[in-house]
Amino acid sequence: MEYLPIFINLKDQLCVVVGGEKAASPKIALLLKAGAKVKVVALELSPAVAELVDQSNVIHQSAPFSPQDLDQCKLVIVAEDPSVSAKEVAKAAQERNIPVNVIDNTELCSFILPSIVDRSPVQVAISTGGTSPILARELRAKVEAMLPQSYGKLATLLGRFRSRSKELFQTSLERKKHWERIFSSRIIEDFLAGKEEQAQEALEQEFLSPQMSLSKQGQVCLVGAGPGDPDLLTIRALRQIQSADVIVYDRLVAPAILEYARRDAEMIYVGKKASQHVLPQEQINQILVDLAKEGKNVVRLKGGDPFIFGRGGEELEMLIQAGVDFQVVPGVTAASGCGTYAGIPLTHRDYAQSCVMVTGHLKKGELDLNWQSLVQPMQTLVFYMGLSNISVLCRELQKHGMSPDMPAALVERGTTKNQRVFTGTIANLPQLVEETKVKPPTLVIIGNVVSLQKKLSWFHPTGD
Repeated sequence: MEYLPIFINLKDQLCVVVGGEKAASPKIALLLKAGAKVKVVALELSPAVAELVDQSNVIHQSAPFSPQDLDQCKLVIVAEDPSVSAKEVAKAAQERNIPVNVIDNTELCSFILPSIVDRSPVQVAISTGGTSPILARELRAKVEAMLPQSYGKLATLLGRFRSRSKELFQTSLERKKHWERIFSSRIIEDFLAGKEEQAQEALEQEFLSPQMSLSKQGQVCLVGAGPGDPDLLTIRALRQIQSADVIVYDRLVAPAILEYARRDAEMIYVGKKASQHVLPQEQINQILVDLAKEGKNVVRLKGGDPFIFGRGGEELEMLIQAGVDFQVVPGVTAASGCGTYAGIPLTHRDYAQSCVMVTGHLKKGELDLNWQSLVQPMQTLVFYMGLSNISVLCRELQKHGMSPDMPAALVERGTTKNQRVFTGTIANLPQLVEETKVKPPTLVIIGNVVSLQKKLSWFHPTGD
């Protein structure tokens, strides 16, 4: 380890920035954010630096650098500037044991500035030791996406209980176990999910009677896993999967998504195909209730979005009836995900002003749709689970006035490396199904927007 990561308190401390070039601007802004008093030593200022000087409490010393400028200084940053000798400034700082950073010159630095993810008071610093600032920036973007803004408020809340924890427990081991119990409960997740008042009340109760207050009943979270590509998971979905005690999952959930689960998590498969159910829906509902009442945090993981042809509403009705706490995490539904990956926009000013999502497989196995409402101009139709009834779909649409030449597409295993896209018309779509041997999950998209597919196709999977 070439550099020791530390966090330094610069509040109301004098920091000197030598050089007024543009590169100095973000460093000055960072120092100001940390509460430092900033002095800029430079003969000329770039517009960006001049704006900071005008708008902030920044001292500008328009004179050549002198070692005496570092008197009372706690930290120095040197920006590239034709009028400044970075080596001279670095030497003067080091002789005074003042930390110095020279932008883009690690050889002259006694410290380097990391990329920072700021969820104050939570802060994450990322550094590549000066070898690749671009890589540090990319890593920061990934961490930014993983950490909700609410972590800052969570840290502030937990900080208010630190002294009470010391009063309540005599040893550090007791305190550690107590906090671990809190973090393994629903309190933290409830807070991050927006139930802040409920979480604060539960936390308060935990400190009033720590052995009794944590709820013995678990929670069920309906999570949309998206259409297949693991990268389409939401941040909240990933967090729920990683913290679940039990995952009850469907056939359409990608195996790669299941890999995010804890190693000790129980995995229960309840997948369904048309007319082939591992478990009936009523039994799945009861499993969710039973697991939650055992005190387990359960993730009901569904392909796509749980509220779009995912029977999420039916499952929630059962949970409400049983008095089980729950939350729902939306997912990217197949119409949006598969259409996008296939290069088919569902709406377009020249082709479609509305989009209708329809299930091609009804609860009783019948296909009784309002066909007339589906045959409308400037409209895109997306059929879920419509493959087995494709002949009926195409026949009824034509019977109710849709042109046989209306463009149509089949998107098999959309968003995955095995995606296949076939285009035709509603007149030849049943024949296309026979010729291509497509299998579920396949989405059927019908409408003039399909004519854009070849032009807009961008995703080219490699397959196995």
